[in-house]
Amino acid sequence: MSKISKSWRRGLAAGAVATLVVGLVAACGGGDDPSESTKLGKDDTLTITTFSEFGYGDLIEKWNADPERPFKVKQTVVAEWDTWKQSLTTGLQSGEGLTDIVGIEGDMMPALLAEGASEQFVDLSDSELDSRWMESKYLEGKTADGKQIGYPTDAGPEAFCYRADLFEKAGLPSDREAVKELFKDWDTYYATGEQFKKKMPKTAWYDSSGAVAQAMLNQVEYPFQTKDQKVDVDNPDLREVYDTVSQHAPTLSTKVEQWGEDWMANFTNDGFATIPCPGWMFANIKDSAPDVKGWDIVDAFPGGGGNWGGSYLAVPTQSEHPDEAKEFANYLTTAESQVAASKVAGNFPANLEAQTVLAEENATDPYFNDAPTSQILASRAEAVPAGVPFKGDKYSDILGLFQQAIRRVDEGTDPDKSWATFVEGVEGMS
Repeated sequence: MSKISKSWRRGLAAGAVATLVVGLVAACGGGDDPSESTKLGKDDTLTITTFSEFGYGDLIEKWNADPERPFKVKQTVVAEWDTWKQSLTTGLQSGEGLTDIVGIEGDMMPALLAEGASEQFVDLSDSELDSRWMESKYLEGKTADGKQIGYPTDAGPEAFCYRADLFEKAGLPSDREAVKELFKDWDTYYATGEQFKKKMPKTAWYDSSGAVAQAMLNQVEYPFQTKDQKVDVDNPDLREVYDTVSQHAPTLSTKVEQWGEDWMANFTNDGFATIPCPGWMFANIKDSAPDVKGWDIVDAFPGGGGNWGGSYLAVPTQSEHPDEAKEFANYLTTAESQVAASKVAGNFPANLEAQTVLAEENATDPYFNDAPTSQILASRAEAVPAGVPFKGDKYSDILGLFQQAIRRVDEGTDPDKSWATFVEGVEGMS
């Protein structure tokens, strides 16, 4: 759900009960005293805003159809994270206009925690839920003074999705096990891309420069800030990612912006052969190319592992119904609900029990050549290094500037000039 090249996430699908919007459709005014909850009755409505596809449509429909439920729920789905981020930020600054529950992309959480989240969001702490989620994701939603402002929904361990049919046409191995060797490290990945292009000159190796830059960035320990939150973009690891992506963009990238119309069209016109693939990307591929045959998923990621994405449900203090909002956020993040959401959207749940259930089911996905998707994502989750990348309070904003720099290179700007513009932009933030 996210984008500038888009910093995290998913595309345009919406549940049956959702309203797809370009901007925020506000549905709940701010309460003067967040400690007082206005009780909702059976004919009253709780509101929730998410972005892209969380997989909640059927769950909300089921809730609303149950006569025993104490209130109804209406979901608003914003197409892209960047659009929703602007509306969310505006609503928090003004103190009004947000829904009772809001979806928050994980990359924004450090900034919120640094900017008075204890006052802007309801404390969702519940000792009975402390062991529900992956510890790392749970703690990332906790303030310094111990308040839990977000319930984790999912994580984003990355595999790679690839077009097995296009691999075969290029004379490359296409079998899932054999393909692993092609993704063992970034040097091999790029070299294989050059080999692919010699046989398939009209097809790009990967979907967008921004996506591959993000994938590599997810393995940099301190990409934008040091451990003590000092901004530092003049570091060799970050520059290596930038230089590598810039070097290969002319030959291997589609050079289109991820999540745009041209990007979506490339799914159906053999526009590219590989794409970094956290679980939430599965739905984007299926929605963009429902009739395309040949997609598969490899249990590998260059250089080891990486995590792209992971979101939270939070309750703004301006909500007039914090008790009911907490109750419904709890419902959406139970193991049963997260299993159901994962089956709709492909998201890898942050709920530990849900992970176990999906792994035991060991379901395969016919769209991806019967790949054991849950098993693959569980394997990829084990490969993700803890705490990498470090996400300081300015991570999300600097990431946006970094992706803009990559985009300028795709459009023909000299890489050194675009890098200088990026550095100037970062310096201007302080």
